[in-house]
This record gives sequence, C-alpha cells and structure tokens, in this order.
Amino acid sequence: MSSLLYYTLPALSSYVMLSIFFLRRPRLLHTPWVSAFCPRLGAHRGGSGERLENTMEAMENAVAQRADLLELDCQLTRDGVVVVSHDKHLSRQSGVNRDVGSLDFEELPLYKEELEVYFSPGHFAHGSDRHMVRLEDVFRRFPRMPISVEVKEQNEELIRKIAGLVRHYERDEITIWASEKSSVMKKCKAANPEMPTAFTISRGFWVLLLYYLGLLPFISIPERFLISFLPTIINRTYFPFSCSGLNQLAAVVSKWLIMRKSLIQHLEQRGVQVVFWCLNEESDFEVAFRLGATGVITDYPTALRRYLDNHGPPAPAS
Repeated sequence: MSSLLYYTLPALSSYVMLSIFFLRRPRLLHTPWVSAFCPRLGAHRGGSGERLENTMEAMENAVAQRADLLELDCQLTRDGVVVVSHDKHLSRQSGVNRDVGSLDFEELPLYKEELEVYFSPGHFAHGSDRHMVRLEDVFRRFPRMPISVEVKEQNEELIRKIAGLVRHYERDEITIWASEKSSVMKKCKAANPEMPTAFTISRGFWVLLLYYLGLLPFISIPERFLISFLPTIINRTYFPFSCSGLNQLAAVVSKWLIMRKSLIQHLEQRGVQVVFWCLNEESDFEVAFRLGATGVITDYPTALRRYLDNHGPPAPAS
C-alpha cells in the first residue's frame, strides 16, 4: 500500500499542478476563437420588458439603446414562413388556442395588448406594435446586427430554412445557433456549419465536469458562446421548478457549480464568450461582469445601457 502511495501521490500532484497551469494559460495549448462581435448588451426576446416581446418595435428600441445582440426564438407557420416567436402555442401571447404551425403567416393573430415579463414577475410590457414578424424581415431591417436564434424542437424544415436565410443574407458569422437540446444542435450545425454555436445544456454540464476533473485545459471546445442563466436569479426572478424548495436547492447548487471566475476566465481566454441571462436588475449586472462575463442578456436594454454607460464592466474582484 505504501509503495502504491509512493508513486500515486507524486503523479496526482503533478497532474493537479499541470491542470492548474494550463487552466490559467490555455493559449499555450489552444488557439482562441476570434469572434466577429462582442455581445455586451443582449436584448432578450428583442427587449421584452420595454416593448411587446419579439416585435419589430421591441427590436428597434433595443437597437436605439445600442444593443450588441438580439436574442430571438423561431417557429414555422403552416405555409413555411419562419417567424420570431418564443412559444409554439399562441395562448399566452395572443389568447388563441392554436399552434403557430397550424396557421398561415397571414392568419397569425396579434399579440395581446400587454404581456407579463417572464423574468420580472408582476411587471407587464406594452407597445403599439402587436404583429408577429418574419425572421427574414428582421434580417433585412438589421443586416449587421448579431442575432442569437434559438431552435427548441427538431423541426428539420425550420432549421433548414433558418440556415438558408442566414446564407442568403450573408450573416454566417453574426448569427448564433442556440438550442437547449444536443440532438437539435446537431441538425443545426449540419444545416449551416459556418454559424457559431452556443453550448447546449448537456454540453454545459460536460464542460463543468471536465473543469472539476481538471481535464478542461486539454480538451478542444467547438462552441464559441456559453449563454447561461445566472444562478443568483433562481427563486427570485427565475423559477425553473414549481416547488419552492427545489428552486432554493437549485439556486445553492448551481451557484456553487457555475459561479467560478477561474472557469469563466479560462473560457474567455479561449475565445468562448460567456453571456448570462436573463438579468433585469443592476445588482445582477454587477455580479455577472465581476465574474468576468463578456455580456448580459436582459429584458430591459435601457437599464443595461444606463449601467454600462455609467459604470462599464467593473474590474473583477481580487
């Protein structure tokens, strides 16, 4: 037993020291990704706290606040039009008991006159524009605006059409594939491999595991964006579970796992931009930037713009 420890402990110590060394100096092993843009201010659903979500009016407002990124979700209508819509079903947005895919584009109902802001419970957004928009119209209106396009389901026609629109409008470098599901992301990358990708949930857990095992410095990372929730918003503005106890547990566990400056700094040095969502309070902006995040996605682009103009990203705490 003693002889085993004699060889094991030095080997383990060397491994730990080597892992820490390359965690802090990843460019000795990897060439960092070079991004076409820096998403400091991202507008969630186009800025759904200040105007009705995903409307052209909301996006115009976000652009007026010098947003660096529009975060959008897409669905497909019955006649094959790619539309910007978070929900597949229209009941929450429009009060209509139909799926987006069961109607032609011209049949889509207007949004309700007010919509609750999902990450600011009890707050409601209003706007004069209540029309659902085509993704193509967004590309035409904002030709050089970076956009994160989230695909929620394995709809191959939707994925193929998004990829085609991105190619047609020459937006490959400034349009991000985003999805929670790895099976969906696989199809997205096959449809247009030139577009940068964000981590899926399972890939995010994989990176965390590699980080804690000390293996992350030695593994290649194909993704260019980590778009993650900020753990401190759980059970305050984000309620992933119906049970309060589970939300409290999730907040504690995810805060311990994710809020590691050494992890975020490692990813940033490798050109993986870390963006936290969906933050609507100045205290959360402060936490995200102090952790070393590239940027923040918010429902309130005016509030984040005010914060950035007044403070800028604060220097990381020592």
